[in-house]
Amino acid sequence: MSRDHRVSLKDVAKLAGVDVSTASRILGGKPGQRISEEARARILEAAKTLQYQPNALARALRTARTFTLGLVVPQFDNPVFSLAIRGAEAAAARRGYSILIAHRDPDHIDAGTYERLAGAHRVDGLLAASLDDDRNLIEDLKAAQIPFVLMNRSVGTSPSVALDTESAARIGVEHLLALGHRRVAHIAGRLEGFNGQARLAGYYGALQAAGLPADPSLVEPAGYSVEGGAEAMRRLLTRCAPLPTAVLAATLVSATGAIAALHEAGISVPRQISVIAIHDAPIAAMVYPALTTVRTPLEAMGASAAELLIDLIEGGTPEAVRLLPPSGLSIRKSTAPPPLDSA
Repeated sequence: MSRDHRVSLKDVAKLAGVDVSTASRILGGKPGQRISEEARARILEAAKTLQYQPNALARALRTARTFTLGLVVPQFDNPVFSLAIRGAEAAAARRGYSILIAHRDPDHIDAGTYERLAGAHRVDGLLAASLDDDRNLIEDLKAAQIPFVLMNRSVGTSPSVALDTESAARIGVEHLLALGHRRVAHIAGRLEGFNGQARLAGYYGALQAAGLPADPSLVEPAGYSVEGGAEAMRRLLTRCAPLPTAVLAATLVSATGAIAALHEAGISVPRQISVIAIHDAPIAAMVYPALTTVRTPLEAMGASAAELLIDLIEGGTPEAVRLLPPSGLSIRKSTAPPPLDSA
């Protein structure tokens, strides 16, 4: 095929051995199509082979949809959200959709963010990763009057894709306990939020399973910023006696702040205090020392949320609440057995 030739729906149908209308219905994502799985697979494979790109403008005019998803995040510089965005974009593209990304500042909540995206027919649905409290979040999303999916949290029966961060926190603490640590602190997230509560439950659950007491003085909320992690670590160093020998940080971002505060205080990581974080990203290997993490499927979360939202937009009835399990440990240089004099 000539490089100047734009691949058409007719080309895809011909390669797949079906008529154009059938190929159109399948590639348009219309639910309830009566076609064999073998024929559906042929159509999708033909589209992939020919690198078929649907005409978004024509399709939008035909269906009164924009084929665009709005994705709203509270932080652009947090690897959790940047990786989730990557996954959402890839999944949306596979279904012929684009992503419009917006920022909703958790410190200066603008109740109109979602309505502005939904207004003037800019997007067909919303992916919301938010640090808002549950009630305000759901009220604001419902006010937009278009389908929505929560990402990285779960609220009741609202459509959502979240990470099982309770299990991730438990895995992180279990790794520290296996190294011999018995005085483990937790730099927590927002304790009034879904993820903060889940990670705290996982932290306490791992200690309880090991027969260790739950000491609230070893828990310090930090939010989800580098500065918050550093401040939380400083508070622990000031008030804890004896000092913890290890710390579970709620996020990769707060862990980098905690390590910076430990360096500032002249405390060696991991010789004096080990640090482990929930979530993994390339930056974890660039911190000094390289940071041990509990891996979570961040890109898969974004992809799954986008797929769920598109299914809802296109009239499907998919499973509405999804919880994705952690995917293991990345053991690096920031964790080691406790110092001999800590027993």
